[in-house]
Amino acid sequence: MNVQPLLDALGIQENAARALADGLRAQINELQARLREAETHLEHLAITRKTITALADRIPARADSTELPEHPDYPRILAVFNEATGPVRARDVCQALDHELLPKNIEGTRAKLKRLVKLGVLTEVDAGSFTRKQ
Repeated sequence: MNVQPLLDALGIQENAARALADGLRAQINELQARLREAETHLEHLAITRKTITALADRIPARADSTELPEHPDYPRILAVFNEATGPVRARDVCQALDHELLPKNIEGTRAKLKRLVKLGVLTEVDAGSFTRKQ
C-alpha cells in the first residue's frame, strides 16, 4: 500500500495549520503591545485624576464661574477658543468640531456662541466674530 499521497496531504495540512498558528501568534503579539499601551494610558489617566482631585481642594472657586448649558459641544467649543489666537467665527468652530459645514450646523453653532456671550463667557467683537472674554 502506497501511503505517500496520504503523507503529502498530511504535510499540506500541517503547513496550513503552521501558517495559521504563526499568523495568530503575530496577531497576539500585536494585541499584547496594544494592550500594554492601553494599560499605560489608563495608569496615566488614573494619576491625572488623582492629581486633579488632590489639587481641586486647593484651587479657590471663581466667583464668576458660569455653569455651561448641558450639551457636549460647549466644552469642545471652549477648547477651540482656548487654542485660538484671535477672533473665531461660527464656521471655524464647526470645522474645528468636525461638524459638516452645512448652514444648519453653522447656525446652530452660532446660536451656541451667542448663548456663551449671554453667559459672559465669550464676547462678540464684530458681527459674527467671537473671542474668549478677558
